[in-house]
Amino acid sequence: MKILSKRKAIFFVLPGLALIFVFLIFPAIWSLFLSLTNYSLLQDSLEFVGLDNFFRMFTDSRFWHSLNLTFQFVLGSAVIGQVALGLLLAIILRNTQGIMKKLLNGFAVASWIIPSVVVAYLWGAFLDVDYGLLNRIVGLVGMNSKDWLTQYPMPVIIIWNSWRGAAFSMMLFTSALQTVPPSYLETADVIGASFWDKFKDILLPSLKNYIGTDLILITLWTFNLFTPFLLTKGGPANATEILPIYTYNEAFKYMRFGYGSAVSVVMLLINLIFALFYFRSMKGGNG
Repeated sequence: MKILSKRKAIFFVLPGLALIFVFLIFPAIWSLFLSLTNYSLLQDSLEFVGLDNFFRMFTDSRFWHSLNLTFQFVLGSAVIGQVALGLLLAIILRNTQGIMKKLLNGFAVASWIIPSVVVAYLWGAFLDVDYGLLNRIVGLVGMNSKDWLTQYPMPVIIIWNSWRGAAFSMMLFTSALQTVPPSYLETADVIGASFWDKFKDILLPSLKNYIGTDLILITLWTFNLFTPFLLTKGGPANATEILPIYTYNEAFKYMRFGYGSAVSVVMLLINLIFALFYFRSMKGGNG
C-alpha cells in the first residue's frame, strides 16, 4: 500500500514538475548556454565565446547606468513606495468604516487588477503634455504645463509603480492587522498612548514577518518589471532604461541574444542575493 501511495503521489506531482521544467528550468538553462555564445539573429553561425559577454557587460557603462537606475526604481517604488503606501492604506482602512472604506478598498484593488497595458496607456493619457488631465489641473493653479515623461521620467515611473502595486501590500497588511488582539490597542488607549507609540510598540512588531515577506515579493517583482517600457520605452536618452528594458534592447532591438542572455543570468544572481539577504534577515530577527 505504501508503494502504491507513493506512486500515486508521484503521478499527481509529475505534471506540475513537467510544467516547471518546461517553463522555468529549461529556459534558465538555455539562457545560461546562450550567455556563453555570440548568438545573434544577424548571423548564421553560433560560436562559444566563454565569459566574453560577461567581461563586456562589466565594462559597459550602459550596464552600470542601467543597474543604478534599477536600484533607484526598486528602492523608490518597492521598498519605500509600495510597502510604505500599502501599510498606510491598511492602517487607514482599519480605522475607516462604511462607504468610505469600501470606496478606498475598491479604488486600491482596481489599480492592481486592471491589466498593466491598460494602466500604462491611461497614465500616458493622464500625463500627456498637450491634452493630459494633470496639465489641465496644473494650469488651473496658474502653473505652466510640463512634459512629465521627458522632464521627470524616473519619478513618474516610480510613482506609477507605487500606485500600481500598493494594493497587494495593502491587502497583505490588512489581513495581518486583523491578527493583532484588539485588547492591546484598547489598553494602549486607556494609558493614553499616542498613535506613534501604538504603531511602534504594538503594530510594527506584529507586522514584522509580514513586512519581510512583502519586501521579498515586491522587490523581486519590481526588479524584473518590464512594464515601464510601455510608458517611456527606456527613454528619454536611457533615463529609465532599467535592467529588464536594457536586456530587451540588447536581445531584441540589437539582436544580441548571447549578450542579452548574459545580462539575464546576472539579473537572476542578483535576485537570488536579494532573496537570501531577506531570508537571513528574517531568520536572524526571529532568532
